[in-house]
Amino acid sequence: MYTATAQRPTAFGITEFGAQVSPRVATTSAQSTSPRLKITRRGRLVLGTLVAVPLVIGAVAVGMNAGGAVANSSSSHTSFDYETIASGETLWHLAETVAPTADPRDVIADIMRLNGLETASVVPGQRIAIPTQYS
Repeated sequence: MYTATAQRPTAFGITEFGAQVSPRVATTSAQSTSPRLKITRRGRLVLGTLVAVPLVIGAVAVGMNAGGAVANSSSSHTSFDYETIASGETLWHLAETVAPTADPRDVIADIMRLNGLETASVVPGQRIAIPTQYS
């Protein structure tokens, strides 16, 4: 049997000479095989969650968009009174004119909501719809 000497580290970092290594051990250590991947139960749970969460979010998003696109066959027809903004006039002035007994802040909020205004600034000549409760 063929034997070879090799260096082997000891516990204190000092190498020990003269260790006997058989050729059979040397060939099996040179032929390393990659280990199979084993996924534990916890790993399968985490992997399944990582895959399922985006799918659920996508399904909810699609469901919300589809629900908002439903057409209504009955049309509600509501007519509003319109006021045209004069030069120098503000929504505050308009609110005091159309509802003198109501709080102008509430009237302005209702006018902005009805007309889709993001700010309370208006320009001369702009037509503003007045909510029906103030007409």
